[in-house]
Amino acid sequence: MASAPLPPPGCPHAGPARRSVAKAAALAAAGITAGLTPTAWAASAPAGAVAAGVPAGVAETARTAAEPARAAAVEDPLPLRTDRHSQGDILAGFRKDHACLLFLHFRDAGQARQWLARLLPSISTTEEVARFNQAFSKARRRAGGIDPESMSRLWTGLSLTHPGLRLFAGKEPFPAAPPGSSAEAFTQGAAARAQQLGDTGTSAPQSWLFGAEEPGRAVHAVLTLAADDPEHLATAVAGHRDGAGRAGATVLFRQDGGTLPGDLRGHEHFGFADCISQPGVRGFDEPDPATGSTVLGKPGTRLIPAGEFVVGAERVGQRPTALPAWATGGAFQVVRRLAQDVPGWWAQVALRLAELQRAGSAPADAGREWLGARLMGRWPGGMPVALCPAAERLPRPGEDPDATLDYSADPDGWKMPLFAHIRKGNPRGGLVLTPGRPPLAQAELDGRRLMRRGIPYGPVYDPDLGAGHGPEASRGLLFVCHQADLVGQFELVASKWLNEQDFPPGRNPRTGADPVVGPDSPCAFETSSQSGSRADTLYFGRYVRTEGSVYAFSPSLPVLRALTTGELDDSIEFHAGSVLRPGDVLDAGKVRLTLESAGELALLDDQGRRTWHTATGGAGHDAVFTPDGELVLRTAEGRPAWSSGTTGHPRARLLLRPAGELTIVEGDRVLWKASAS
Repeated sequence: MASAPLPPPGCPHAGPARRSVAKAAALAAAGITAGLTPTAWAASAPAGAVAAGVPAGVAETARTAAEPARAAAVEDPLPLRTDRHSQGDILAGFRKDHACLLFLHFRDAGQARQWLARLLPSISTTEEVARFNQAFSKARRRAGGIDPESMSRLWTGLSLTHPGLRLFAGKEPFPAAPPGSSAEAFTQGAAARAQQLGDTGTSAPQSWLFGAEEPGRAVHAVLTLAADDPEHLATAVAGHRDGAGRAGATVLFRQDGGTLPGDLRGHEHFGFADCISQPGVRGFDEPDPATGSTVLGKPGTRLIPAGEFVVGAERVGQRPTALPAWATGGAFQVVRRLAQDVPGWWAQVALRLAELQRAGSAPADAGREWLGARLMGRWPGGMPVALCPAAERLPRPGEDPDATLDYSADPDGWKMPLFAHIRKGNPRGGLVLTPGRPPLAQAELDGRRLMRRGIPYGPVYDPDLGAGHGPEASRGLLFVCHQADLVGQFELVASKWLNEQDFPPGRNPRTGADPVVGPDSPCAFETSSQSGSRADTLYFGRYVRTEGSVYAFSPSLPVLRALTTGELDDSIEFHAGSVLRPGDVLDAGKVRLTLESAGELALLDDQGRRTWHTATGGAGHDAVFTPDGELVLRTAEGRPAWSSGTTGHPRARLLLRPAGELTIVEGDRVLWKASAS
């Protein structure tokens, strides 16, 4: 599940208006375009562009904080599985039955850095989590689907908020926070963006349990602990609380979570199987040789470029991240506590079902699960309503419930309502931006997926079990997701898709907001009729309430190691394989790199004056930093119009320094430099 946050003014800038890469994406995210990056970007890339797949060097995120590895392409088809530098929950997933998140505030930067140095060896990497998960899955299959009790591990993850990064580094982590960018959203924080994300009324920050503290008590770090054994987890939590206390830290909030017991295992509190539809990751998940574009054994799961989840890897459309070097190898993390009113939600479902039955739009003998499944988009066991609309069918062992799920043949939502939770959050191949026109291809939406790592909290709702299991108990979902673009992924899906009544756009009557996690909203329940489509308007209130929200970032281990001494590289990194197009801007505050509409690469100062340019006479069509370490300005035909002449350096990095330099470095060696001087 995902839930429904106007931001205060961003960082002021002198000089002419600047359009950052992130801002361009945010503009595309508004209204009619529904937040889609123009696919012409990918289609128009010259033939000489970077080859598809994971760019060289991304498999190993960084060897040191200042020098991410740029290893040459190797034979390993799944290089991200051996990544020892990115944190393990991002791509591999901790996937434990028990978890605890500690929200920490530090009073002293020196003590905080010492605490981090002691914690660092215990932080789990992608390699070790992926290796364990693979072995666990094999053992489980051999045991006929029973979890192997002999295999147990404790995983540890750490993310830092904007105040936390500033505390550990002793400086502002972003040289600039352009309007509409992830840097701006992260700097402002979840509480400041509550209005635009729908966190209002009973979900407003004033009532949050964490994430809306006063500046003097702001969350600095989120420590995630996950384990198979609850006793092992409890011991670890106690140890970490003591360690944080010795460092002068305060535990602002403790959030426990756990898989629901019995028949609800793998389900959320409303009773539906959860986290079924996760994206596959190119370079991490094994591709199906028959398609090359889906995960082996999961024909309904598309492989998506890793850069949508880990900063620095290949992205959809080869878009630059416009983020500082310290973000490479890490991911933005969103943590939200979503309280669920189980009896209230199901009572509402029963009332709306009765309305549909009186209107003749639902079978007279349908039970409330018939409509509940249509609101969620799945039956409780996980099968999509679109594939078995009449009644629930449980997935067969090893079956991918989404193997043939595609909404392109159901543009009006007669099988799967347009407002269904799983369709609003992931429209697949059924998103029609203009009624009557063909739907967009699924590939158009790859850049909007989230890597979800949520877990339920609180006891199951079952008054028959006695005290603590009734409506008075606190229960819900701890929603956690990872992404490389905070605005273009989480915020867009939450505000433009789930919460927006006019999504999909242009329909009459309007579709309505997500009836599971969205705000109060009328929804159009559409069915077929002799004259075409018939719509019954159903009104849904809000029964999922936000009780806390934090924006954090999970840095790579080398960056965390650098933070133990207060180091943080705030240069803007232009990653290998990224493409700069006319109008795009990489903003380092006092200096910006742009590809001007006249076709020249240029450095601009904070007044918009040129300090360096390529003098290519308008020949430039786009600019790419190749995996071999060369910055190339290309013509529309893909031929070089200008080059840095630094080919042959696969470990090289291209950095825009806030001091005013554009430089290509290999370790401590400067290969090429352009600056105002």
